[in-house]
Amino acid sequence: MAGNEEGQVSRVVRGGHWVVALLLAVPVGLAGQAPPLTLADALARADRGAFANRIAEGTAEAQSAPKLAALKGILPSLRVEGGYVRTTDPIGAFGTALRQRTITQADFDPRRLNYPSAVGNYGASLVLEQPLLNVDAHLGRVAAARAADAADATTEWTHATTRLEVVRAYYGAVLAAERVATLEAAARAAEAHVRQADAVVRAGLATRSDELLAQVKAGEVEAALVGARGDASLALRQLALLLGTPGDTTIAVPGELPAPDRVRQASADESPRAEPERRGDVAAARLSLSAAQTDVLRARSLYLPRLNAFGRYDWNSASRPWGGEKNWTVGIMASWSPFAGASELAELRAAGGREAAARAGAEAADARARLEVEQAENARRVALRRLEIAERATLQSGEAHRIVARKYDGGLATVQELLDAAAIETQTRLGLSAAVYDAVVAEAARRQALGLDVAALTALETGTQRTN
Repeated sequence: MAGNEEGQVSRVVRGGHWVVALLLAVPVGLAGQAPPLTLADALARADRGAFANRIAEGTAEAQSAPKLAALKGILPSLRVEGGYVRTTDPIGAFGTALRQRTITQADFDPRRLNYPSAVGNYGASLVLEQPLLNVDAHLGRVAAARAADAADATTEWTHATTRLEVVRAYYGAVLAAERVATLEAAARAAEAHVRQADAVVRAGLATRSDELLAQVKAGEVEAALVGARGDASLALRQLALLLGTPGDTTIAVPGELPAPDRVRQASADESPRAEPERRGDVAAARLSLSAAQTDVLRARSLYLPRLNAFGRYDWNSASRPWGGEKNWTVGIMASWSPFAGASELAELRAAGGREAAARAGAEAADARARLEVEQAENARRVALRRLEIAERATLQSGEAHRIVARKYDGGLATVQELLDAAAIETQTRLGLSAAVYDAVVAEAARRQALGLDVAALTALETGTQRTN
């Protein structure tokens, strides 16, 4: 019975269908369990709820406020004023009566003029002010608008960076799940080797050391499996945190990475010419420079004259607010401050410093983008080459394991050789999984470096079944 069971397990593992066998052996989830999260869904959830995205959106919203504040020097303003005063000041008392239109001939009596009785007045006004020529306000609004655009571009870059991190975390969780599956299959194969060694020892065809070595190897696989299960749990928690839902314990991911051919197909597109302006960080740096340059012009315009118009209605009454006869006043006011205590010089110096910093930032962003494109292209080529090597090694180790198993069955190989061959096959399968993951991440990083949408990798979700 034990020999038949070992033979079945050995044939399944050595026949290249260990994944299928594992899937058949794993119990089906409970009815109603949520289906595995897709990469497309993960990206959509991150766009809506990732902490980094929400922080960037809030920052961009705050950065848009100065654009509205600059309208103060451009748009008209309407102000309502009201109050009550009571005075015995000779000029104030006479002026109040005049405003109330209650002056009589008796009010010109010198004694009443010099020693007036207390006079009360309810004053109310509507005041309209219209800036006509405030160059600094117009340039300030342009600078603020470009700074707000820079903040929006930064937000877009944050979203792109988050999408790359989601790809890493999502396929990292899938890699962890596949590692668990690989080690579970290896653990079952190791247990079969233990039973086989035990049977050989009982038959007197091997020593007790063969059985002990098989048990040691099985223990090593079991220990690795325990660690892999812990890593898989942590990978899901990390993914949930990245999506902005750290308390979500219902997330499940597929158990297998995309097939190597699918990964190569996704990476086969011709690389577009590197254009740094596609990237949000480069666009943000250039817009920040433009905003800083405009702000220098604003600081210089502080030396220019200003021209503003105003108009107002006033009501004055001794008995009630908004009572009495109304009067109006309109006018135009020109002002010029050729020197205001060196405040303009301070503004100009500060604006110049910000422009210099923004210029350096734009040049650095452009250079960094070009370097990252080269790094990403190199990383992709290396990852694809390693994927080819890992595929070949997996096939070779599987065939080597089968050959050693047949030799062991015929008494031509030691148990140590059999266990080593099994361990090498397990390691190469794990290496292939890691190589697939590295190739996916390298392609995602390349797309981000080029300013392309990482969401295009959702195409990998079709045809993920591997045949190795």
